[in-house]
Amino acid sequence: MKVRKVGVVGMGTMGQGIAEMLAFKGLEVLAIEKSDEKITQAIRMIEHSLDKQIEKWALTQTEKKLVMNRIHPINNYAELAECELVIETVSEDLDTKLQIIAEIDKNCPPEVILASNTSTLSLTELASASSHPERVIGMHFIHPVFKIDLVEIVRGLKTSEDTFQRTKHFIEETIDKKGIMVFESPGFVTTRLICLHINEALHVLEEGVATAEDIDSAMRIGYSFQHGPFEMADRFGLDSVLAALEIMFRDYGELKYRPSIVLKKMVRAGQLGVKTGVGFFNYNEDGERI
Repeated sequence: MKVRKVGVVGMGTMGQGIAEMLAFKGLEVLAIEKSDEKITQAIRMIEHSLDKQIEKWALTQTEKKLVMNRIHPINNYAELAECELVIETVSEDLDTKLQIIAEIDKNCPPEVILASNTSTLSLTELASASSHPERVIGMHFIHPVFKIDLVEIVRGLKTSEDTFQRTKHFIEETIDKKGIMVFESPGFVTTRLICLHINEALHVLEEGVATAEDIDSAMRIGYSFQHGPFEMADRFGLDSVLAALEIMFRDYGELKYRPSIVLKKMVRAGQLGVKTGVGFFNYNEDGERI
């Protein structure tokens, strides 16, 4: 089944990135949020993102108009029945995701693929909210969605081969990204490894071995990382990094996943990185380092 129309449930930072990328690839996107105010803000942020690309001569006004015309805000889950694929990308909270998946499942025919953008939660557990668990799969995009050409395709215990093959075809042929297959495991591959990297950098900072700036420079210059661990954490959102580490610490029970006390303090203080303008470093409203 060729995918022409995709539903995106949850229009936070990841939802905006996914919707923008899908529309740019020529797909019709039905976007839903829990309030008109939130969906209006999300559409405004996508438009702002496209305007930034125009400023850099990466996009024309005509292309921007085409992209925006393919994104359709909706406020009724029943309209998702028109889609061949629905991606939920709400906050990384099990109960919230179970509720959303049950709602999508109730409104979409059995042949519609139901994908979750979770980075740490159990796909098997999420699929339990669906009356057709074989059509539930993980589709873990990495921020920023537009620039990162990798998607983790995560199989739950009951995910069917047909669902996997159709998802893989969509990722590699329709949106032209590299799909890697991952069997269910907390944190999968990317989140598990990068969060450990960030957490260890936090311990190095706590011990006074080097400053955050120098630790970032060491990894960026010495090992060709695009961003050092602290700027990376700022861009992911310190609250998201903390949530991922806490889930992995709970599920694996190993001390290496226990979140740094510095990370906890910063989240409690509301210093979450780019989204709040301050984390380990300061950022302007375009997400650029100050």
